[in-house]
Amino acid sequence: MHILVTAGPTREHLDPIRFISNRSSGKMGYAIAQRAVARNHRVTLVSGPVALAAPEAVELLPVVSARDMLAAVERCLPACDALIMCAAVADWRPREMAPGKLKKNTMQPVIELVPNPDILSTIAPLKGQRTFIGFAAETDDLIANATDKLIRKGLDMIVANDVSAADAGFGVDTNRVSLLTPSAAPRHLPLMGKEEVADAILDWLEKTVAANARR
Repeated sequence: MHILVTAGPTREHLDPIRFISNRSSGKMGYAIAQRAVARNHRVTLVSGPVALAAPEAVELLPVVSARDMLAAVERCLPACDALIMCAAVADWRPREMAPGKLKKNTMQPVIELVPNPDILSTIAPLKGQRTFIGFAAETDDLIANATDKLIRKGLDMIVANDVSAADAGFGVDTNRVSLLTPSAAPRHLPLMGKEEVADAILDWLEKTVAANARR
């Protein structure tokens, strides 16, 4: 199987020095890429800026902004069988990026923001028979918010992640997630290493693709 994985944050620049971003370290997406390669899948990894080395045998496509990531996903998706959208994409960006560093005494106190494209919604017409897995990073109403995103974006599965916990979510090596699909009750996983979470996701993906192929 050829799996397209997105990982890490995006950066939305105000000037060449300053940017809007988030706390994503990329560890979960990189763990998925690493475990997928270990299972003999071909992996294309579209990664925002992170301090991680790409797993061996992974095709790495570094990007910076949400629009960069969208362009890379649109370019790569037709050759792939599945998408695991693990990246934490910034929802907003500054309306304009200054060509040089903005000086403190000339900066405006209010930054005007415009919405970034929603990658999953934009590529929905390209889905076809591909399996799409998304992530929902939440701090409250985890299952309700994740279920809404699962349905609204037409995903086959969503990984619901409470990022307010100190031992799960951004920047740590462990995670505690729930796996949600349209036709089954949520599966709540205990605290485990991110590679173990990756294996649980890939177990589901492989079984789902195999079942669909038999139909």
